Amino acid sequence: MIASRTYLDHNATAPLRPEALAAMTAAMRVCGNPSSVHHEGRRARAIIETAREQVAKLVHAKPLEVVFTSGATEANNWVAASGEWAAILSAGIEHDSVRGPIAGASAALVSLQVSLDGLVAVDEIARHGLSGAAAMGRTLVMLQMANNETGILQPVASVAAFCRAHDLHIHTDAVQMPGRLLIDFAELGVDSLSLSSHKLGGPAGAGALVIRDGVKLASFMTGGGQERRRRAGTENLIGIAGFGAAAEAARNDVATTARLARLRDMLEAGIRELTPSAVIVGAASPRLPNTTSVAVPGQTAETLVIKLDLAGIAVSAGAACSSGKVGASHVLTAMGLAPEITNNAIRLSLGWNSSEADVATFLNVWGEVTRSRARRAVA
Repeated sequence: MIASRTYLDHNATAPLRPEALAAMTAAMRVCGNPSSVHHEGRRARAIIETAREQVAKLVHAKPLEVVFTSGATEANNWVAASGEWAAILSAGIEHDSVRGPIAGASAALVSLQVSLDGLVAVDEIARHGLSGAAAMGRTLVMLQMANNETGILQPVASVAAFCRAHDLHIHTDAVQMPGRLLIDFAELGVDSLSLSSHKLGGPAGAGALVIRDGVKLASFMTGGGQERRRRAGTENLIGIAGFGAAAEAARNDVATTARLARLRDMLEAGIRELTPSAVIVGAASPRLPNTTSVAVPGQTAETLVIKLDLAGIAVSAGAACSSGKVGASHVLTAMGLAPEITNNAIRLSLGWNSSEADVATFLNVWGEVTRSRARRAVA
């Protein structure tokens, strides 16, 4: 029996922060609809508005720009479905919560080229954003801030500057950024930005769409006047309370970036020493300080994930699993990487409670896994 486990899958979901748990527990004791005008309702409303301020501060936005949702999937769907877009520009590296809704949109879809380094160039936006269907009406550019599989950072600020100059709406999925790198919504210049509570140590089922003041998006959820008539439905009081507390904790942890980068560098140095043939995807690109995508030639992602799980370590496959089968990662495929990388990559992601002991435990197990394969190969 495994005495303890090592969790290296923060990009999938982060462990609940104690601050979030305390805020949720307190909110559970509050009885009142936030839309009611009586004392109980005002008390619930105060919790939501406090959380709104906490989330706004996390990304340097105005509280009135923060609209609470059920998560980033809803936020991304909202933007894709809004605005009667004539054209939507997006790349194959986006999360499925972006790829799914744009695939079903009535707009003309334009696929942006991704370099081997995992980057979308501003020139690529310019090449498509001012021609063809994009020039015929409202155009939406959807470009993530950081990739969930590789951690590669996109030049969102530069793309946003181009979009502002040419009247293109730009939305960014910023789910993987909070608690890892700072976000300044005002300086970034995007029109909208999506966030997810459970990626930064809050509860699942809460998120936000940050909409720049003055930008109009048609409501996605209708049937009520909540969230300034932008998102109908009684607010998830408990989830929002936890989201706000997690956001404040992430903002106050000013040493997070340097600490995570040090742990990631230790992790990657150990992997390279133990398995010189391993490929770190995007190693030369700007990346999140917490994310490593690694592939070992001849070793499938499925096998690695299973072996590590049996040894008490939780990681993710870089490829999507369905019915027990593992397919090539759509992210790595869009980057143009070879099949031995797209089929073999796993993702290791650190977070707010990761430690040097976690890295050491992983490397000890990784050494055993790779040595056992090497012994079989020799035999």
